[in-house]
Amino acid sequence: MADPQELAIRAVYTSGPAAAPPRTLLDIFQATVARHPGAPALDDGAASFTYAELSAEVERVAAELVEAGVRRGDRVGVRVPSGTTELYVTILAVLTAGAAYVPVDADDPEERAELVFAEAGVKAVVTDKITLADNGTPADSATPADRLTVSGERPAEALAGPPSPADDAWIIFTSGSTGRPKGVAVTHRSAAAFVDAEAGLFLPGRPLGPGDRVLAGLSVAFDASCEEMWLAWRHGACLVAAPRSLVRTGMDLGPWLVAHGITAVSTVPTLAALWPAETLDDVRLLIFGGEACPPELAARLAVEGREVWNTYGPTEATVVASAALMTGEGPVRIGLPLDGWDLAVVDAQGEPVEMGGTGELIIGGVGLARYLDPAKDAEKYAPLPSLGWERAYRSGDLVRAEPEGLVFAGRADEQIKLGGRRIELGEVDAALSALPGVAGAAAAVRGQLLVGYLVTGDDFDLAEARELLHDSLPAALVPRLAVVEELPTRTSGKIDRDALPWPLPGSQPGAGGWPAEQWTAVLGVAPEGPDSDFFTEGGGSLSAARLVSALRARYPEVTVADLYEHSTLGGLTALLERSSPRAATGEARRVRPMPNSASIAQVALMVPLMTVSGLRLTVVVAALANLLWTPVTSWWWIAAGALLLLSPPGRLALSAGCARLLLGGLRPGAYPRGGAVHLKLWFADQFAARLGLPDLGSAPWMSWYARLLGAQVGEDADLHSPPPITGLLRLGRGASVEPEVDLSGVWYDGDLVRVGEIRIGAGATVGSRSTLLPGTKIGKYAQVAPGSAVEGAIPAGTRWAGAPAARLGKARRTEERAARSRLWVGVYALSAVGLSLLPVAAAATGLAVLLAMGSWWALPVATVAGMAVFALVTLVSVRLLSICLHPGQYPVHSRPAWQAWATGRLMASARVWLFPLYASILTPAWLRALGMRVGRDVELSTVLALPSMTSVGDGAFLADDTMVAPYELDGGWMRIAEARIGKRAFLGNSGMTAAGRKVPKDGLVGVLSATPKKAKSGSSYLGMPPVELRRTNETGDRSRTYDPPWRLKAARALVESLRLLPATCTVALAVLSAGALLQLAQAYGVAVAALAGGPVLLAAGAVAAATASLAKWALLGRIARGDRPLWSSFVWRNELADNFVEVLAAPWFAEPWLGSAPLNVWLRSLGASIGHGVSCHTYWLPEADLVSLGDGACVNRGCVLQTHLFHDRVMSIDTVDLGAGATLGPHGVVLPAARIGAHTTVGPASLVMRGEDVPEGTRWFGNPISPWR
Repeated sequence: MADPQELAIRAVYTSGPAAAPPRTLLDIFQATVARHPGAPALDDGAASFTYAELSAEVERVAAELVEAGVRRGDRVGVRVPSGTTELYVTILAVLTAGAAYVPVDADDPEERAELVFAEAGVKAVVTDKITLADNGTPADSATPADRLTVSGERPAEALAGPPSPADDAWIIFTSGSTGRPKGVAVTHRSAAAFVDAEAGLFLPGRPLGPGDRVLAGLSVAFDASCEEMWLAWRHGACLVAAPRSLVRTGMDLGPWLVAHGITAVSTVPTLAALWPAETLDDVRLLIFGGEACPPELAARLAVEGREVWNTYGPTEATVVASAALMTGEGPVRIGLPLDGWDLAVVDAQGEPVEMGGTGELIIGGVGLARYLDPAKDAEKYAPLPSLGWERAYRSGDLVRAEPEGLVFAGRADEQIKLGGRRIELGEVDAALSALPGVAGAAAAVRGQLLVGYLVTGDDFDLAEARELLHDSLPAALVPRLAVVEELPTRTSGKIDRDALPWPLPGSQPGAGGWPAEQWTAVLGVAPEGPDSDFFTEGGGSLSAARLVSALRARYPEVTVADLYEHSTLGGLTALLERSSPRAATGEARRVRPMPNSASIAQVALMVPLMTVSGLRLTVVVAALANLLWTPVTSWWWIAAGALLLLSPPGRLALSAGCARLLLGGLRPGAYPRGGAVHLKLWFADQFAARLGLPDLGSAPWMSWYARLLGAQVGEDADLHSPPPITGLLRLGRGASVEPEVDLSGVWYDGDLVRVGEIRIGAGATVGSRSTLLPGTKIGKYAQVAPGSAVEGAIPAGTRWAGAPAARLGKARRTEERAARSRLWVGVYALSAVGLSLLPVAAAATGLAVLLAMGSWWALPVATVAGMAVFALVTLVSVRLLSICLHPGQYPVHSRPAWQAWATGRLMASARVWLFPLYASILTPAWLRALGMRVGRDVELSTVLALPSMTSVGDGAFLADDTMVAPYELDGGWMRIAEARIGKRAFLGNSGMTAAGRKVPKDGLVGVLSATPKKAKSGSSYLGMPPVELRRTNETGDRSRTYDPPWRLKAARALVESLRLLPATCTVALAVLSAGALLQLAQAYGVAVAALAGGPVLLAAGAVAAATASLAKWALLGRIARGDRPLWSSFVWRNELADNFVEVLAAPWFAEPWLGSAPLNVWLRSLGASIGHGVSCHTYWLPEADLVSLGDGACVNRGCVLQTHLFHDRVMSIDTVDLGAGATLGPHGVVLPAARIGAHTTVGPASLVMRGEDVPEGTRWFGNPISPWR
């Protein structure tokens, strides 16, 4: 920090803490190797090293250098191709040998390399081999056998050995004002002090370390590359080298950062500005330097959860002299000095200016380097008498002195920065003036384009001039050439660079249309014709990226690589015409049916899967036998079985063990349907289901389960949804995932199984019932609204909603994280176990009734008794939990939050175990008893709500699977608020009304849709996000819709009372299965019973499926299209048939066989038309007769082929048709009279509208669907 007294009067900034103790870069590296030997240290995509491996390789190469004659104090030229591990190994090896490395970019002209190596007096040059030099001149290329030969004698005192802090570490050459580059030598003392100073500056709370990956994208001839290297090697992070060809493109480097998991980046602002913000979501340290940082870039990238620093420093002061942490607000500063560095702002007389004044920046302290040229060194590093500094570097930069830090104000001389490189325009002027036929020349920067202005004679050859410049200058210094009549001058006679013409004469675009206009806007000169070459005309990597950015406004798929391959105007225009956006959404493909071999394998694998369920039932049967009848086995065996198969820890461990055994090493990608990966995923999912893990699908068990599966779950994360069975989940610290979020990262796209990782950043929130597609990355502190479908990356600190998710703005965050408590973790865990035991209490009651009555005729009584106990416990618990539960925001670890969570779990459980009560005439009374405010003549189906927070007006209708007033999570807080459904309002299937929202009077919120924040009475909404629609009301007989007579109410009640039949059948199958196992255990032992459990349950499932099919045909026959009023026999009988499916067939048969051929057979028995090789992962086909799935079609998990809709209490029924090879993604809904064409994909969480015909061979996504690009 600066001295407060001096700051008050003079612009003098001295570092607070002293510099770190003297040491060498090797000391730093070796200390890291000792701390983290097994951590990744270096990776170029083709080869990688741990720290131990890197140390060994460096020692090997260093020994080779020493053997070749390199000694301590020597200088070794390094000209190894960029982006390779060999380059960085060579640099460390040179340092280990005690020498200083002198880097030259491998792509620089040979002439420059020779000049640099001669000026430095290198002893050897390393390219792909070691070449020894004599008297400073590089030798001819030596063969590997010759490289041990040393030219010349060496003084006796020149010995091999490690360097001291006073020895040089590197010599880097910058542009020289005389036309010759200047060599700057930096000692180990200065370099190590720089590395240690930055280590104490960046990320003080969570420093870089193993697991972090640092981009190595800068040329090692640029001193900022030293920052990249030692950011990694000081902390034990991995240095990841980017391919040189990719770095040149600039823009396309952004996606590479994502693909390679880069978390720390040091770069120039110009390059970072080209990257989409979401490509930096995983980057937690971003360092700018090399040139001025635009304020708008700082505001865009300085988001919460990421440190963004603006650094300043010339090569002459060891990379960085000052730094400022950017917040995105206020002026962009270059900050205050690093520890050990001193700064002063002086006027023309060398006196410090007053605070607030502007002057030249002078640098002192431990970071001062030296010029190889003694005269230049004495000039630029002269003493500063006004402050008593014996040695100080004159930067030539103008800055404004402010107490908070320095603000860059420009250059005091002709030195400029371009693309992060400090360039002396004099060097470029000298090269231009040396060209044949040039009478006068001057270089100037226009934007980020270097332009060379020439006054030429008659013999000037422009093409030859370009070639000569490419041979004599580094690529970054080759300017765009412009011939002018004269060079403007000042009164002093010096060239007035500011008056040089721009845009260039004749720079209005001619032929070429819109692409030529963008070309001209970037280069400042119009192309002469179709043969004009972008790069010959002066374009470089950065200007190429700018042109591509402009072109993407109309051609979003164009890349920088395209421009490199089609660099002429004619070639580029032709490419753009071919790549015009298509009207269709994707290329047609032929989807192959599920292989027969895979279907057979699934059938075979179901035996061991059902045996797992049988083992669990056998444990229960054995315990009952020991208690009530003849003991069949030791209590120790029963205890062991219960611990492994019934207790939460045992079940979680078994499932995770199976998943990791089967899926270990699984990588993101697309795999064939029916292949090994598909079968392993299916088996692992079913194995977890057979262990009953969905019953434990709540916090905190899910966080523990996720970690067992291999997922990364950060501290204090709230995970209220099941993790992916693949373990491919990264959940950041403090992130929140609400209930019913699909995190699986797997879905079936035709004949492909798409697998990807899900990343949710620290502090991010994902709302209920959202679907995250494989590869989704949600940035830190971002928010995803409930019901959204997310594909790709969401930037940090933003809020998104919809399907597909679209940006709404900045995330709304609570100011501080809520307190956490281990006590509450235990409360939640024990509560989850207790709630999962409610069905056990109901079963025990039913068993007691059966034993007391001792007759099969007691089954209906036992069923009613068990359901009554479950209902009573649920009722009492929900009412007790509603006491003192009020709207508000509470810590997740608090009593009100626990009450809301427990209530939600009870309500979800009740929908399953008390299913016959729902969508019935008794449902309003049941929900009123639970505390919900329900008006008259209300129709309620399988609604999930917090009863005390929900009110439903007279005549309202809530369809299947609606969600009302769910709790919301954010940053360790839980928000609870009331939700209201207005009079005669309608909330469609899977519709959502969030906490604090209201469906207006006479309003409608459609299928799979969300209630908007504000809606007028009578308005209708559809989709995610909701869009207002026009609708017409259906007219009909009100006695069959809203005002039924008592006789119809009585008739409905009578039909609905028959729902006891499927429930009784389920109880009967459970009793029969348990009885069969008991008989086997008593006759042959428990081991035989355990092995027979699978076949017994498979047989029971077949009986359940057949019974449901028979019931459907007996109750409904073949269903035809048409309209039926709510109060009609058909609707009631249809619901009864659905109870046979949901209560009987689903748990015993459909759920185990999801996605398999036997499920297809059963669906055909219900009347559906199912083709060959279909993969159907849902049984939600309400009227199966009207569903047609073509050969090879794929219907993913959670989908509904919604063959009916209620509109104004009239049930409209029509067909749903999926063509051959068609795909419906997870949680998709297809409405009546809709058709999806052959080989067409409709993505996850999508809604196909009623009557919609989706074209063949296309791709669609969204709610409602739109072309998927």
